[in-house]
Amino acid sequence: MGLTITEKILLAHTDKRFISPGEFINARVDLALGNDITAPLAIAKFKGARIKKVFDRKRVVLVCDHFVPNKDAASARQSKLLADFSRDYKIKHFYPLGDGGIEHVLLPERGLVTPGDLVIGADSHTCTYGALGAFSTGVGSTDLTAAWITGMVWLRVPESIKFIYYGKLKKWVGGKDLILNTIGDIGVSGALYKAMEFSGPVIRNLAMDDRFTICNMAVEAGGKSGIIETDEITRRYTNSGVGEKIYHSDKGASYCDVRAYDLSKMEPQVSCPHLPSNVQAVSKLGNVNIDQSVIGSCTNGRISDLILAARVLKGRKVNSRVRLLIFPGTQRIYRQALKAGLMDIFIKAGATVCPPTCGPCLGGHMGILGENEVAIATTNRNFRGRMGALSSEVYLSNPAVAAASAIKGQIAHPEEI
Repeated sequence: MGLTITEKILLAHTDKRFISPGEFINARVDLALGNDITAPLAIAKFKGARIKKVFDRKRVVLVCDHFVPNKDAASARQSKLLADFSRDYKIKHFYPLGDGGIEHVLLPERGLVTPGDLVIGADSHTCTYGALGAFSTGVGSTDLTAAWITGMVWLRVPESIKFIYYGKLKKWVGGKDLILNTIGDIGVSGALYKAMEFSGPVIRNLAMDDRFTICNMAVEAGGKSGIIETDEITRRYTNSGVGEKIYHSDKGASYCDVRAYDLSKMEPQVSCPHLPSNVQAVSKLGNVNIDQSVIGSCTNGRISDLILAARVLKGRKVNSRVRLLIFPGTQRIYRQALKAGLMDIFIKAGATVCPPTCGPCLGGHMGILGENEVAIATTNRNFRGRMGALSSEVYLSNPAVAAASAIKGQIAHPEEI
């Protein structure tokens, strides 16, 4: 019987001759990631075990991104814990404020993830790296500690769902709309502990940034991981010569479900409060006034996202009732945007450009919503109270819709501007 790409990658990281869905395995880890929220607990457990060194100081990554710039003394302590641990244990890949950015944008940018890797991270959106043809998934902080000690992770081999997309995408439609439409179809637990394998002609023609967005939100459907097979677009992005690590699903691979979508008529999608699966076409929403628009996050903070937003904002002004916040995903993307003249467009439009940080996405800081306020955001979750007050509401969209909505003062299709 054939194997899926996910099963092949997991098998390659064990000493087994064959694995099957539902089987528990111990697998070798290529990269183990923690951030300023999740790593401090892992560090405490690691030190409590009296271990003298990590399994491989080049395979541990620590990123300060959730509460930076530090919003208070508590968050400053979190960042300092990471800095001290990185120094004491000689961690090669430590990215503090000023040298990094949002972890799931940063790691691919720095070439830390390559096709065929097995990556774990104490953050649910670690599934982002599946866009590179890697198996990547979120784990708990104690699982991270165990990986730092042993270089291994214990997990159950997931079943796979194959998603096939075809048709020509309309203008203003991209990866964010594709994944929102999919989550709207299957629901927030429709892929529970499944590997979501994204395929078809639409995927093969998508740029890497769109692929990252799609895999990033696999967890919003309950997925254990999201993955896209490596192709020429992936190879150009990674500039990698690791052909021996590139895997493809066998023709006879077994899937627990196969779903196909014709996207020819799909328009930009919007996820309405308070679940990512509450999805509608933007034209079906009616008049939804907003107080804030957020463009950025590990989902849509890449340079192509900023370029798309700038296309809508250029020569226009943000509505006086709206706060528009823009978060470049990393310092390098910030500089790219600056050199391309995007910052000038944003500031002239009335936007506030913020440093690379998760910021308001998780209700952290730098854009928290007050009572009864409404936001549209290019982030990944819109649970009740996710971005601030429990009475606030968050709508999710692509960057073009978020930018158009900031101009109009209510959720809008870019063609309305």
